[in-house]
Amino acid sequence: MAESTPLLKASDLPLKEIPGSYGPVFWGAFKDKMDFYWREGTPKFYETRRDKYKSTVYRTNVAPGPPGFSNPQVVMLLDQKSYPILFDVSKVEKRDVFTGTYMPSTKYNGGYRILPYLDPSEEKHTKTKEFCFDVLKLSVPRILPSFHSAISECFNSWEAALAKSGKVNFATALTPATFKFNVKAFIGRDPTEAGTNSLGTSGPTYTQLWQFPQIAPILVVPVPKILIPLAEVVVHTFPIPFLFVKYFYGKLTKFFQTYATELLDLAESKHGLGREEATHNLLFYTLFNSWGGINIFFPGMLKRLGALSPEEQLEVANDVRKAISAEGGLTLKALSQMTLVTSLVYEALRIDPPVPFQYAHAKMDLVIESHDSSFSVKKGEMLAGYMPLACKDPVVFKEPDTFLPKRFMGDGSKLLKYDYMQIDADGNLTILTKKRIPRRA
Repeated sequence: MAESTPLLKASDLPLKEIPGSYGPVFWGAFKDKMDFYWREGTPKFYETRRDKYKSTVYRTNVAPGPPGFSNPQVVMLLDQKSYPILFDVSKVEKRDVFTGTYMPSTKYNGGYRILPYLDPSEEKHTKTKEFCFDVLKLSVPRILPSFHSAISECFNSWEAALAKSGKVNFATALTPATFKFNVKAFIGRDPTEAGTNSLGTSGPTYTQLWQFPQIAPILVVPVPKILIPLAEVVVHTFPIPFLFVKYFYGKLTKFFQTYATELLDLAESKHGLGREEATHNLLFYTLFNSWGGINIFFPGMLKRLGALSPEEQLEVANDVRKAISAEGGLTLKALSQMTLVTSLVYEALRIDPPVPFQYAHAKMDLVIESHDSSFSVKKGEMLAGYMPLACKDPVVFKEPDTFLPKRFMGDGSKLLKYDYMQIDADGNLTILTKKRIPRRA
């Protein structure tokens, strides 16, 4: 599938003032905050301002805003021409912007600024990132067996529930299944297995209780209207103290210290990281980045698959069966040959990215281009992108709001350069590459 229209060259683009405003001090941010959480929500909050200013680049305040958080003023980037600058670390800085215009207390990560909050210019960034990629490489032999085992248990549970009552709670079995898969793949240990500092069946609960306060300030919490003032004060006005989840995080930390010794030895001997710091990075990498992302994306992926027509589902099944038959089983090579499945997954990631926001600070005075204009940005200004809109750019994607399973097949594979869906070890979204992860020798 070709691009719907050609992109303009830089020489064709007029330099304009960035539209939009931050409004009066405090009250402007407060109004935008109320619009984001309670009156409009996402993606409408970003769409209404894009349409109002007739621009995919504009100024606005983003959540969480005042009074207990830092400056919420950003320049939004919502098209495929401007959005990539968020990944160009020669022009932007990624220091402490993983969660946007605020940063949770480092107490949530053992007192350390872990990898997602480090800028690539920081020395420890390289060491920690290389360690995370080594963890990923070492997990390769365990990924498919662990996934097959966990998902088989999950489907057996669904089938039993359907046979018993004719209905099933989708998440009841899926959440612990994906948790078990992630931990077994990365750590090589079943978290439910009995033993010293075992998590038993409480691992998913401990992890979600630890995750929630870190992302709560930017979550739209569904509550009855009468409870909105309470929710606003408790969740969106001041950071939630780590003390409330200290016990649960302690349980997770002890599990990793007990059963990830081989990986912690590697961090210490090869990468020069202290064991304590490596523990908290590994924990975040495994349970926040990876499991958190899977737990958001995988249910949506299954729903997308279930919504296909019977004919389309049969095509997907045949794509899988053909590849498995050719390779004699489910292998990484077999996965690489599932062209329809690959396209379907990328299309699901385009429509419903598990990490919707991206942030950076301008390292210098910049000129940022949209499809039809260019804009000046001053050094230090914060840039923000909302991926669900950037990946539905009508200049690049035909029928951008429609889920098309075959979008990235054949000539459509050229569009992959516009699908920013590879999540790296930092927790940052990076431009898709074809680089393969080598197998363990």
